[in-house]
Amino acid sequence: MTTLLKTCGAAILAALILAGPGFAVEPDEVLDDPILEERAREISQDLRCLVCRNESIDDSNAQLAKDLRVLVRERLTEGDSNDEVVDFVVDRYGEYVLLRPRTSGTNMVLYGAGPAMLLIALIVGFGYTRRRSTARTPTERKLSEEEEARLQEILKE
Repeated sequence: MTTLLKTCGAAILAALILAGPGFAVEPDEVLDDPILEERAREISQDLRCLVCRNESIDDSNAQLAKDLRVLVRERLTEGDSNDEVVDFVVDRYGEYVLLRPRTSGTNMVLYGAGPAMLLIALIVGFGYTRRRSTARTPTERKLSEEEEARLQEILKE
């Protein structure tokens, strides 16, 4: 009996996981042409929901995500290519709408900043430890007779 429950539970869980992305796209949004619908789903997976942040518009139930899904489908039915649709949405909402930002222009500064900072930190750290290992250690010197006498006076007070 427990094996049957485990099997049924696993099957239900698998069905829910596989059907997860299908929950957000409503039936009235689905295009009649399966090729255009597949293209729309492909584009929607790469566009960020501006309300949900790290969720694609294909997975989001937000009203703005629905509007973007409809916009993508309208542009596709008008004959735009996938790149033209993405460029249209990026022009309208900014590059933040892309889940995978482009690796061009000012984004190259962002991609290069992390490794550059690591390299700078390694150079500075190496220089610091190198200077520290070659630095002279201060030598102790004994108190002069006058200093010793003055110290004894202070301790007696």
